[in-house]
This record gives sequence, C-alpha cells and structure tokens, in this order.
Amino acid sequence: MPVFQFKAHDKRSNKEITDTIEAVSQVEAIAAIKRQGFLPIEVKEARAKAGKSGAAAAGKGGMSLGGGGIKPKQVTLFTRQLSTLQDAGLPIVQSLQILSDMQRPGKFKQSIATVTDDVQSGTMLSEAMSRHPKVWDKLYTNLVKAGETAGALDIILRRLAEFREKAERLRKKVVGALIYPAAVMTIAGAILTFIMVFIVPKFEQIFKELGIALPGITEFLIDFSRFMATYWWVLLIAIVLLIVGIRIFRQTEKGANFIDRAAMRMPVLGNIIKKSSVARFTRTLGTLVTSGVGFLDALDITKAATPNVVVRNAIQSVRDSVKEGETINEPLKRSGVFDDIVVNMIKVGEETGELDKMLIKIADTYDEEVDAAVAAMMALMEPLLIVFMGGAVGFIVIALFMPLIKLIEQLGAQTGG
Repeated sequence: MPVFQFKAHDKRSNKEITDTIEAVSQVEAIAAIKRQGFLPIEVKEARAKAGKSGAAAAGKGGMSLGGGGIKPKQVTLFTRQLSTLQDAGLPIVQSLQILSDMQRPGKFKQSIATVTDDVQSGTMLSEAMSRHPKVWDKLYTNLVKAGETAGALDIILRRLAEFREKAERLRKKVVGALIYPAAVMTIAGAILTFIMVFIVPKFEQIFKELGIALPGITEFLIDFSRFMATYWWVLLIAIVLLIVGIRIFRQTEKGANFIDRAAMRMPVLGNIIKKSSVARFTRTLGTLVTSGVGFLDALDITKAATPNVVVRNAIQSVRDSVKEGETINEPLKRSGVFDDIVVNMIKVGEETGELDKMLIKIADTYDEEVDAAVAAMMALMEPLLIVFMGGAVGFIVIALFMPLIKLIEQLGAQTGG
C-alpha cells in the first residue's frame, strides 16, 4: 500500500505536524488525516520526488509588472474556487497551487503564490493572507481563521464566497442607482447647454437684424446665453471647486457624518442608501457571528468594513453597549438608520439566542427591498426626465418665438390697415 507524507495542522495543540500515513490513494489519505482531527496542509506520496511547486515557480521571477490592480470580483471568484477545491478534499497547498496557476500574470497571482509558499513553510492560511491586507482584508482573514480553528475551512470559505457575491451584487445595484440619475442629468444638461450656447445666439442675431423689441422673458434667456458662452470657464471652475471642497470636507469626521446623513435623507436615493447600509451591516455581522467570530471582534471588523460614517458610529455605540452588558437594539434605534422592524427583529434574535440567523434574514429581506427601490427609482426617473426636458425646452421655445409672433401680428395689422 502506498505511503503518503503529510503536513497538517493539529487543532488541539494549534501546531503543525509532519507524519506519514498508508492509504490506497491521496484522497483516502486526506480523509484519514481528517478523521484523526488534523487539517491537511500538504499530502504527497513518499516515493514521489519533490519538484518545484507551481507557486514557487510563479514566485521565482518576483512581482509581475502586468495585471494592474486587484478587482474585488477576482478575490470573490478565487474564494469560490478555493471553497470548491477544499470541499473536494484537496490539501490547502495543492488547492492554492492550482488557483495560482489559473491566474493571469499580475499582482493577484503573485499574492497567491506568496501565500502558497508561506503555508507550505508552516504558516497558517489566515496569517499568510493577513500579510496582504490590500487583497484579503481583516474581515476575510478573520473568517478564514475561524474556519481553521473550527476545522471547517471548506464550510467557512463557501459562506465567505456567498457573502462576497451578495455584497458585490448589492454594491452594483447601489452604484447603478447613483449613476443612472447622474448620467440622465448630464445628458439633459449637455443638450440644454448646446441650445443655449449655439442656438439662442442665432436667434439673437435675427432679432437684432429685424429690430424687434424683446419681452422680458426673451431678454433673460439671451442674457443667460451670453453669460454661458462668455463665462463657461467660471462655471467649470466652480463645479471643480465644489467637488474638491466636498471631498476635503468629507475627510473630516463632522463632514463625513453630515454628508452621509444628508445622503440618507435624500428623496428616493436616500431610501436606497439606507436600505443597502442596513443590508451590508447585518450580512457582515451575521456572517462573522455564524462563523464563530466573537461578538465584540465581529463588531470591530464590521465597523472597519462599513463605509458609511453614520452606520459606523451606530456600530461603535452598539459595541460600547454590549461591553457594558446591555442589549444592542437601543443604540441601533437611536442612530436613526435602522427602522423599528429591524430593531425588533434583532431584539427577537437576541432573546431567542438566534441573533446570527436573524441578522442574515434581515440582510436577505433588505437585499430584496433594495431591488424594489432601485426598480421604482428607474421607473420614476423616465417621466421626471420627460417633464424636466419638456419644461426646459418649452420655456426656451416660448422665449424665442414670442418676439416672432408679435412681429407677425404687427405685420398682419399693418397689412389689414
């Protein structure tokens, strides 16, 4: 019977061990190692010569210049694939080598290769990943650590992949909801600017040649057209300064709190931002707690992963409350972000001892509500755009044709006289 050499993590002593085991195949060897209560890191037949691993070969040449930045969806796909390989029973080193070989040359491939080498040298996967915080953040590495400690890395990776996939879908919905009105208003603004800068001056020239007395509405339109044509650069500078000013203001604690709170109070969009913030918070915290991360640590990680300052402050209040032995629902209620339904569901979860399940249930519910809110906003934007464009173009047409109508009336009166 073949003999297999293996490296594994002993969950009881929290140390790495090296030993041999007899088995019919590598898969059987891995299963036997797991039955002994060990987490396989590397398993290979004793007679086989140790060659260069794919990870080592990939890492030999140093950091690749290609590839650019690492996209979140790359990490999500990697997590899903690693989960599948672990579920199939492959050792973690072999799984990482396979995934490293699958990547295109770039920073992500190099990061996986480095992690593979570290794990092969005896470092825990979570610790190896934590050395690359720009790729695997604190939330990610803490979940992996929880999986390693519990001996359920495959389950945690699957849960982490699902979490990232749902978070990515939610992010795309919110970004789409923010981009759509901005794109619509930009197109509308471009059309109106074209009319004001190129069309209105031609009518002004016609009016001068005809010597027509202009009504107040037409004079206002022409004056505004001249201002835009002459001082367009002033408007451009003002817009740039406004954007820069908002960014600088948001870097302060008060500024970020004011802007995030104002964003959540906006009509239509504010509702989407608020619901998505609740979904993100509950799903992150629920995933961490379900995976065995301590509640206070889970709150710290969730706070660090939350971009909205108002929600971050609410999480800090919850942490302070829990640390003093109080409930978490009151600080959430005071924040103004979480409505009564969410607060009451969390309260029920606390009382029944199923807070983790309740948090995931809230996240799923609010994901659906974000879908509905985005669809409603898209449906509302079209008639609003028609009304806005119709009103603006109608005003311009009336202002330009009023002098011509008066001229026609005067000519008709003279001809009739």
